[in-house]
Amino acid sequence: MTEHPIEGLMKTTMDNLKEMVDVNTIIGDPVQSPDGLVIIPVSKITFGFASGGAEFNKGKNSKDQSTSESKFPFGGGSSAGVSVQPVGFIVAGNNQIKLLTVDEGNTALSNLFDFVSKIADNIQKTTNKTKADPNVDNKKEVQ
Repeated sequence: MTEHPIEGLMKTTMDNLKEMVDVNTIIGDPVQSPDGLVIIPVSKITFGFASGGAEFNKGKNSKDQSTSESKFPFGGGSSAGVSVQPVGFIVAGNNQIKLLTVDEGNTALSNLFDFVSKIADNIQKTTNKTKADPNVDNKKEVQ
């Protein structure tokens, strides 16, 4: 069975979208600054896709051509749009990680990074205390 023209149209559009949007577009390549900090750009990507088509009858009263033997003319089109918006930058260095947001409206992501940073600091402090004094029992007694 031969491929319908709309299949080729959609395949071409989707292949081109795949080339435009990949993980390196969302999390960019790290850049090292002269003072040793590593800066990683973070972006938000939005895209939309539409495709459609129709087959047209050659004539209203064409009885001499059956639909199974001949193809109707095909008309179709597809469209896609991509939007890339910077969200912020992850800055790592000096024993800490920070998220510098471009827009203050993205506070949820910033709060998440701050929370993870605090948890990592607490775990590091706990392990340092345990290494410094191995005789200390970290369990609290229940009274």
